Amino acid sequence: MAAKKNVHVVPNSDGGWDAKRESAQRSSKHFDKKADAVDYGKDLAKKDKVEFIPHGKDGKIQNPNSYGNDPNPPRDKKN
Repeated sequence: MAAKKNVHVVPNSDGGWDAKRESAQRSSKHFDKKADAVDYGKDLAKKDKVEFIPHGKDGKIQNPNSYGNDPNPPRDKKN
């Protein structure tokens, strides 16, 4: 079984926002508002237990979140 791919929310060059899988040619779904794309992307990432990675208009990553096996879990500050 192939590994599930992370979910990205990226700006569309024609306007609006796309939710798409990592390295996908086409988007999973297109949205006019970023908030709608983020909600959809988070749900998809939670369902598939993968990383959710939103991007800003400039393409930079903004507040990624892991809903599966986190490759970089937070370190315990007490120890």
